Amino acid sequence: MKIYEIGAASAGNVLIQAVDEHDYSLLEQECASIREQTDVPFMMRAFLVEDWNRDLSPWEAPAVFGNAGFGNGAQDTLKAMLDTCGDCEKTYFLGGYSLSGLFALWAGCVTDRFQGIAAASPSVWFPGFVDYLKAHPMLGKAVYLSLGDREEKTRNPVMSMVGNCIRTCRDILDAQSIPTELVWNQGNHFRDADKRTAHGFAWVLRRAAYGAS
Repeated sequence: MKIYEIGAASAGNVLIQAVDEHDYSLLEQECASIREQTDVPFMMRAFLVEDWNRDLSPWEAPAVFGNAGFGNGAQDTLKAMLDTCGDCEKTYFLGGYSLSGLFALWAGCVTDRFQGIAAASPSVWFPGFVDYLKAHPMLGKAVYLSLGDREEKTRNPVMSMVGNCIRTCRDILDAQSIPTELVWNQGNHFRDADKRTAHGFAWVLRRAAYGAS
């Protein structure tokens, strides 16, 4: 798995994100957007996954669009990330977009290594995830959620559940007393992925630094 770093290695805050080739092409823009929203210094560490559906899925699930099903490679991906998070003097945050956002939420229930979770347009429609979140308390200290206001209007019967699922996720996190922000963006799932993810990372950075969003 290739790892790319943007920013000063001396930064005390490290943002970690699983990306595909498209996300990677937007990383510089994403980091610039984060800097516009907060003066908290950070370094971005991006992990380029080889198989999106396999490497970011916490368990196997059938295809919901096209023919590509979902694997169970999230455990290996998380291990690779945690292997780079050994510096106790640094603060780590995990975020992502779409299935990478779902992965971040799942990982936040597995380890307490991440101070904040930034899940932009996360695939919380993923079969079984809402029940998983109910049964496994969030270990991250704060969670940012966002969704496009047209994402739940898809004709796909599974993916159209995303709106209700993310509202339920927010309620679950609220019940766990996890500081949570749910933001509704304009547009469908394929609009402004870098900007939406940047908003999430900026929010968790500000909250960790200043105690508020």
